[in-house]
Amino acid sequence: MKKKYLLFDNDGVLVETEPYYYEANVKALAEFGVELDFDTYMEIMARGGNAWELALNAGITKEAIDAKCERRDIYYREFISTNNIEIKGVLDVLKELSKHYEMGIVTTSRRVDFDLIHHSGHITKYMDFTLCVEEYARSKPYPDPYLAGMKKFGASKEECLVIEDSERGLSAAFNAGIECTVVANEFTATHDFSKASYKIKTLKDLVSLLEKI
Repeated sequence: MKKKYLLFDNDGVLVETEPYYYEANVKALAEFGVELDFDTYMEIMARGGNAWELALNAGITKEAIDAKCERRDIYYREFISTNNIEIKGVLDVLKELSKHYEMGIVTTSRRVDFDLIHHSGHITKYMDFTLCVEEYARSKPYPDPYLAGMKKFGASKEECLVIEDSERGLSAAFNAGIECTVVANEFTATHDFSKASYKIKTLKDLVSLLEKI
C-alpha cells in the first residue's frame, strides 16, 4: 500500500543532538565519580535503559541521582544551545516531502528540550504534529509512541512509514507493526538494524525510496 504518512524520530534523524546528550550524561555522572564509556552508553540506549543505572549500581541514592539528573538536563540544554545541531539537507527534504505526505515527529525527548531545539520552527512548520515523551504511556522501545502517532493521523499501519536512526526507535516501530526505514548515523552505527524494512544513507534518499515503495 502506498505510504501517506511519515513518522520521524527527532534526535539523529532531523537534528544532530545525540552526541550532546551523551556528553551531558558523561559530565553529570563524572561528578559522582562514575565513568560512562561510549560502548556502555550505546548498549544502554539500544535496549531503552538510561545511564543512571551505573550510578545506582555504584550505590548512589535515588535522591542524589534525581538531583544530578537536573544538572544533566542543564548541561544538555547548554550544549544544544551553543553548538550547531543542523543536519545538512534536512529542510530541503522536508519541504519536498510536505508536498505529498502528512508528517509528524515522534520523539523520546522532553517537551522542554524539544521546544528549545526547534525554537526557530524551521523544521516543525512542515509537521502536522509533534509528540514528546510526556504525551504517551511508555517510551521507545515500546510501541506506544508510534501507535500514538498513527492514531493522530487516523491512519492504518500500512499507510505509515517510520524514519529512525536507533535500535530502540526501530524496535518501537517494529513492535507497533509499522514499517521502518533506518537512516545511517555514525553515532548509532553499532546498533542492530536487522528488523528494518529499509535502510538509507542520508535523509535525502528518503524521497527516492518513497517513490519505489
